[in-house]
Order: sequence, then C-alpha cells, then structure tokens
Amino acid sequence: MFDAGLTDLIATHGYWFVGTVIALESMGLPLPGETVLVTAGIYAGTTHELDIAVLVAAAAIGATLGDNVGFWVGRRFGYRLLIRHGDRVGLTVRRIKLGQFIFERHGGTVVFFGRFIALLRVLAALLAGVNCMRWWRFLFFNAVGGVTWAAVFGLGAYAFGEQVHRLSTPMAFASFVVATLGALGAMWFVRRHEAALEDQAERGMPGPLPPAWRQRR
Repeated sequence: MFDAGLTDLIATHGYWFVGTVIALESMGLPLPGETVLVTAGIYAGTTHELDIAVLVAAAAIGATLGDNVGFWVGRRFGYRLLIRHGDRVGLTVRRIKLGQFIFERHGGTVVFFGRFIALLRVLAALLAGVNCMRWWRFLFFNAVGGVTWAAVFGLGAYAFGEQVHRLSTPMAFASFVVATLGALGAMWFVRRHEAALEDQAERGMPGPLPPAWRQRR
C-alpha cells in the first residue's frame, strides 16, 4: 500500500499538489513525481473524488512547465558554464559542438523517452538546454512525452489500481537497466567514432562557439 501521508496530501490539495510535485521533479529536484501520479490515479479510481481527466491534464501541464524551466536553466546557465570552464574537464569546443550535433539529430527521442525513465526524467530537459536544442522542437517532444506519460500512468492507475503499483517498481528497474545499457552503448559508439562525428559536427557548425545569447531558438 502507499504511504497514508501521501494519500492525505493528494486528498487535501488535489490537482495542485500532483502538478506541483511533478513540475518540481521535472526541474531537477529529487521528488517522486511518478509515485505521486500513480497514487493520485489509484485514489481517483477508488474514491472518485478526483476527475481523472483533470488529473492527467494537471500532471501533463506540470511535467511540461517543469521541463521548460529546466531547459531554460540549462540554456541560460549551463551553456555559459560550458563555454567558460568546459576545457577544464575535457569538454573542448569540438566536443561541445558534438553534443549540440547529437541533440540536433536525436534530441527529440531523448526528450520524449526520457519522460518514462527516472534519471532521464530529471536530466533530459537540462541536457537539451545545455546542448542548445531548438526550443520549439524541444517543446513539441516535451509536450507529447508529458501528455503520453501522464495518460499512461494516470489512466493505468485509475483503471487497474494496486496492480499498477505492484508493477511500477520492476518496470522502473527494467527501464533504468535498459536506459543504462543504451547510454553505455551510445557512449561506446561516440568514443569509437568521435573524430569522425566531431568533423561532421564541425562542418555543420563551423567556426567558434557563439555566446549564449546568440544561440539558435
């Protein structure tokens, strides 16, 4: 069973509590956004004191707004830190451009599927901002991912109750393992072909790195 205190908070504060916790998690804070959503979905399904459509909407809005804050923090401060201090940790201009090149090509996939993976759910928006992904493109995949995630877990908990709770832990572990293996595979591929990929990124973004305020929107 879920913690009674969490259920009480949901019962007392409803949609605002769910949306706020999810938004704060999406900004990068270590909060249990998915657990809150599943708990709220079960509460809505068993008591019918929350409207499931409004609950899913609150979760999707919280996820999208929180991720956008994380994106702009990464864009505003993270990229500037990379320019100033990246070379101290081995992030040369060519490697920074490679990160931007990867997010230009595959950022949509990272942002969408990152919503379903615990660690990436916290970091994907920040990384997209740091790597200067185009905001309108980020917003599209972020919103679609947020709505899909909220609907899958909110409606699933509403319809199937505690069965979703029992499955959520092994599913989260499995997704983490898959994400970790995928990340390691991607790192291996990039390291193996780093020079060629850096050359490709350089052709797409020749010259010095522009200052943060001149990055593409």
